[in-house]
This record gives sequence, C-alpha cells and structure tokens, in this order.
Amino acid sequence: MPDTPDSLVEVRGLKKWFPVQKGFIERLVTRQRQFVRAVDGINFEIRRGEVFGLAGESGSGKTTTGRLILHLVEPTKGDIIFDDVNLAALSNEEMRRMRQRMQVIFQDPFASMNPRMKCGDAIGHSLEIFDVAKGEEKHRRVLEMMEHVGLTPAHILYDKYPHQLSGGQRQRAVIARALMLHPDLIVADEPIANVDVSVRALLLELMLQLKQDFNLTYLFITHDLATAKYICDRIAIMYLGLICEVGTLEQVYRNPQHPYTQALLAAVPVPDPHARRTAPMPKGEIPSPITPPPGCRFHPRCPVAEEICSQELPPLRPVSGDEGHLVACHLVR
Repeated sequence: MPDTPDSLVEVRGLKKWFPVQKGFIERLVTRQRQFVRAVDGINFEIRRGEVFGLAGESGSGKTTTGRLILHLVEPTKGDIIFDDVNLAALSNEEMRRMRQRMQVIFQDPFASMNPRMKCGDAIGHSLEIFDVAKGEEKHRRVLEMMEHVGLTPAHILYDKYPHQLSGGQRQRAVIARALMLHPDLIVADEPIANVDVSVRALLLELMLQLKQDFNLTYLFITHDLATAKYICDRIAIMYLGLICEVGTLEQVYRNPQHPYTQALLAAVPVPDPHARRTAPMPKGEIPSPITPPPGCRFHPRCPVAEEICSQELPPLRPVSGDEGHLVACHLVR
C-alpha cells in the first residue's frame, strides 16, 4: 500500500502469532508447536486527523492490531511506523516517552479502572506518571477535562469511585483519562459497546467534537458497521487475521466488493419492521485461527467461491476505476 505524506501510522507486514499452551501429556505426544494466528500479515495506514475504522467479527484480530500499534504486545513480524519512527527500534525508555502521544480507550471502562482509585485520581494519574503536573495543578487540569467531556458536576464526581458512576459516566471518565496528555493518536477499542443504546449517539458526538478540539486521530475498532458509518472517514474490513477490503466510507458502503463486506452490510438492521433480508448470510462460523483454511480465508463460507479461492491467497489490490479502494478477492477484477 503506498504511503501518503500525511500518514501518522503505517503498518507494514504486521503479524502476531500466539503460541498455543499445551498440557503435559500433549507435549509428550507431539512436538509440533501450534500458534494462534491473530494477525497474519496486514498493511494499512492511518492518516493524520482522520477516523480510521477497523471492523469485523469477533476473533478477526481487531483488538490485537490495536494493541500492537500501541506496542502493548510485541509483534511476531512486521513494522509499525508512528510519525516516521519505527517503534521496534525504540528502547523501553524511548517507547515509554512515545506513549504520551498514543492512548487507548478500552472496551470495558469498569474493568479498565482501578476500583480503589477515585475517578479524578484515575483520570489524572498519567500526569503524575509522566511528571507533567501534581497537586493543585493536576486537580485543576482534571476538573477542566471532566467538564470538557461532560462529567458534571466535576467537583462532586471527582471523589466518586467507579462503582458509583453510571455506565455512560465511566465511559466519559476513560475518554477523559485518554486525553489528559493531549495525544496525537487514540485507539478506541469498541468504546460504546458497554453503554446503553440511548447514550451511544451522545458519546459518538462527543468523540467527534473532541477530535476537533484536540486535533486527534482515531483508530476506531468495532464490529458494528452502523456505528462505523456514523464516525469513520475510512474503514478496513478484517477477517481471520487479514484485511479483505479498505476504502473510504462511501466506497465500502455504497460499492462493497468483497463477499464478506457485503454479508456484514446485509446483516445491519434497518428501521423497518416489514423489511426482509434477501441477501444470503454466510454459512457456518469463523474458522479457527490456529488452522486457517488455505487460499482465501473466507472461501469456506463464501456463497460465490470458485476453485481458485481455495488454492491461492488473494492479494489486497486496487479496485479498477475506484482510487483508494482496495480488495482481496479473486473474483473482483
């Protein structure tokens, strides 16, 4: 994939294979090592100032990709270039300083907050870790950020513990925590999955407003294409460790090329109780990432698969006449 001058993140040939833990007897019987191929050689870029979506079913490798970009887990192979810096070449201390520029919003705010730490202390903890502010200065900055994300009245919620907050308030708290160091990149891992439907639109609007206010770039991980349509500028569809389609929102939603993308869009509910789904849904379930099928990973479930699909892995290549639209499918010319 060609790099662009305004790219903030470039992912090149990224792989992450996790070794399968076997029992004692199983290790004696077989010496062959097995791996979970969570991410199996992907390439994409995130342009500065955009919301780049990463969508797919559970188990497709989306969260692992986000953790690899943040360098929370070491890649098996490949490079992650952040603002022209190869993260693999950094020392531990250099990577620690780099993390001020990249933050994460985890899927479950309750699990990602210390239950024994007050809300305000948790939000401002990074200021102390990086020696940015302490004492009254830290308190003032945290209150300002809490007001900015809608955690009001801030002076009261500052002293609340996570279990004393509502789901929406906890999600706003982890958003505020991610913004305290004014990062360039935020990896949002299904940031609205654990809140009520009535709150989701408000949080998405908040994230878009914060993007403007703080000049942010988002990697937005989701399994919900309806949500991605609301917030993303470009989107990549991921399946079983590989990217099968990339394009702008209009390209992917109006002209989906890969059969998997078409199936995902067909599964999005429409607000019409009389509407019937006519497109065939993929058969079966997503295969095991330990023993992925040969050829195209989607071919065992694809309704239009041909013989070549089970033999050769299709490369991610441009769609004819549609600049910037890439698809990995033998049947797309």
